[in-house]
Amino acid sequence: MNDCSAVWELLPEAYREAVNQTDMQALEELRLRLGRPPTALCAGAERPLPVRTGFGLVTREDLEAVLLGASEQSAYAANGTLREGYAVLPGGHRVGVCGTLVIADGEIRSLKEPSSVCIRIAREVRRTQPLPRLDDSALIVGPPGSGKTTLLRDCIRSLSDTGQRVCVADERGELAACLHGKPQRDLGAHTDVLTGGSKAGGILYLLRAMNPQWIAMDEITAPQDLDAMDQCGYCGVRLLATAHAAGRGELSKRPLYRRLLALGLFGQLIVLHTDKTFETERMS
Repeated sequence: MNDCSAVWELLPEAYREAVNQTDMQALEELRLRLGRPPTALCAGAERPLPVRTGFGLVTREDLEAVLLGASEQSAYAANGTLREGYAVLPGGHRVGVCGTLVIADGEIRSLKEPSSVCIRIAREVRRTQPLPRLDDSALIVGPPGSGKTTLLRDCIRSLSDTGQRVCVADERGELAACLHGKPQRDLGAHTDVLTGGSKAGGILYLLRAMNPQWIAMDEITAPQDLDAMDQCGYCGVRLLATAHAAGRGELSKRPLYRRLLALGLFGQLIVLHTDKTFETERMS
């Protein structure tokens, strides 16, 4: 398990004591909801934390203290990523927040009146199954919870550590979890990470600025993503990406992914199963 000291520093003392009574190896998330008991997500199940009497319900002061601590640990959180709903902590842990958004000119300007906080515990998970041989652009698909992002990190690291230049368009810091410019997740020795902005904008920026051999991103979700990736093919750059689908058949049922298949952007399809195993097949 990664060093959790950055997480513990955010928590009120009573919550720390309660967390220490949980199964630390299975702990995935801590959730603090205003006026509700704090909970822990362990092995896929969310349960109340055993907080001592007098600290049973989450207060607004609890939430504000957690967010203040997250802002102090992350130089960009106070006026940057927290506005988008998250902050990255040392070790790659993430703090997500819900509340009331302040909108101006159609854009999110800030968030006020926090109502809940989710603290996700980061772990480096190394697979026992050998990684797929990547000889062409590859799309990783699978149902929620199958480990798409984890496998994507593993593939990035494997390519990078063999000397290939991999650039990552890390829109929300899910892949590298950069803090003060330094990735908190190991993505390999020859990887360059661009955090923030849209995936489409990040792809084009990396294509112009960094001379990549591979460009990687998580979760294809918008037509603009496809337009940007299509330009990579004309420049000889290979792609690594993920998409939410159980397999090729489900991809073909969704308009966005039907277009992806029609463009022929990927030569390999890596299909993940709920038991974290995968199969590889050719796309054409």
